[in-house]
Amino acid sequence: MATSPALRAPLLCGTVTIPSEGTLHSGEASHEELDKETPPLSDEDWSGRTSSSCFKCGSVLKEPYIRCAECNQVNICITCFAKGAEGFPHKNNHSYIVIKNNFPLFADSTWKAYEEIRFLDALLECGFGNWGDIARKLKTRNKEECEKHFSSTYIDNPELPSFSESLQPLIKLTPLPYWEYRPIDIEDPPRYTATSGKCYQALGGYNAARGDFDVEYDNYAEATVSQMELDIYKNEDEDCKLIQSLQVAIFNSYNQRLKDRKRRKQIIRDHGLILIRKTLSWLQRYENTITKSVCDRVLIFMQLMSGLDFEYLMEGLHHAGELRQYILRLQELRENGLTCFHSCRLYQKLKRDRENQQKERRMYMSNPAYCWQSIKEAVLKNHSMPLNNKLFQASTVSTYRRSAPPLDIIGLPGYDRLTPAERQMCSLVRLVPASYLDFKWILTTECKRHNGLKLAQARTLIKIDVNKTRKVFDFLLQEGYIYPPS
Repeated sequence: MATSPALRAPLLCGTVTIPSEGTLHSGEASHEELDKETPPLSDEDWSGRTSSSCFKCGSVLKEPYIRCAECNQVNICITCFAKGAEGFPHKNNHSYIVIKNNFPLFADSTWKAYEEIRFLDALLECGFGNWGDIARKLKTRNKEECEKHFSSTYIDNPELPSFSESLQPLIKLTPLPYWEYRPIDIEDPPRYTATSGKCYQALGGYNAARGDFDVEYDNYAEATVSQMELDIYKNEDEDCKLIQSLQVAIFNSYNQRLKDRKRRKQIIRDHGLILIRKTLSWLQRYENTITKSVCDRVLIFMQLMSGLDFEYLMEGLHHAGELRQYILRLQELRENGLTCFHSCRLYQKLKRDRENQQKERRMYMSNPAYCWQSIKEAVLKNHSMPLNNKLFQASTVSTYRRSAPPLDIIGLPGYDRLTPAERQMCSLVRLVPASYLDFKWILTTECKRHNGLKLAQARTLIKIDVNKTRKVFDFLLQEGYIYPPS
């Protein structure tokens, strides 16, 4: 009985074994026992089977396996074939083909088909050139054999068919316009605006598209190897060997400098140290609790920890500093004889009132209009001058402070990123838009982190005039960017 060529597996077909009709192979059961053991599959069960799975048990086929020569796409695993499995329309007396892959695919090659499959799978997984790992996955070949076989069989083999070169794309792609409904925002190519130049300079020359800096750390490290001539010393005398050893030492030193550069860039990337102003603002948060001297010593641990771990460390030290300050306040209360929290609130209120009175008293003492010593000196100098309201009026006018006019912020960096209300506030408070955006980011981040923000906390985070801090805090609170703690 002849077999159809369409049923043969390409490059993997073995010999065709055609048993005589009505006979059973050695070790097979009778038809009655098979009908009891393995009931025939229904049409519904048969529809779910594929050519890569056994038609009886559904397991994934592995070579060698059996293919029926009379049925269409009926593949049987060795276990089911040994049991004489049947199912509509297959019978166990049909002719079959043994599919195996222990034969060479290429002429004059000692590599079997199963080795070729495992070799290509390992090549896709490990990558081209990683012959050591590929050989470890094969376990039957070393890395020299893998490299030689790939070069001779898949690269330099003229018998392999070439891919057809087609100028027409296989998939037609429909161009999608960028910002389809906002053509005003389209800018081709995107460029830096006039107001973003200072922001680009604040990045320290970092180019996000390339992932490097304009001026790298140890920027002239390549100068030591760029002028080296490697092909002029090829003799076998001792001088040439000494020069080659020196060149190898120079390259080792250059590689070490590259590793140091990569390590520093990795630290900058892990801890987000690109923006200097944000980094300094983040460190200013810990000045009152950790103190600047301790913070400078702790920063060296950035090289040994990830960004989250280092932030966890800093927050722990910050919390310890807050607890220390709280203990000091409790000690002050105990020294003044207070034992319950209700009396502590009254004590704090009276203390603030006393401090305000002392502050007003110092202001009166510094004002010549209300200082009796200044009045006495003026009267002694001019005896004929009557003590009238002119002296007080002159002294009062001289100490009057005029309010500053609104700041013209049009065209300043960050002006286009502000809302109309923010522009008006920055103009009245005389605050640069870029600084306002930084303060806004600091306060909103701190508010989300601690589920609320107080004015006292904002004053410790932002080191500017307390009046400006209060105005910025009230504005952000009114606009809903921040919220008081619950």
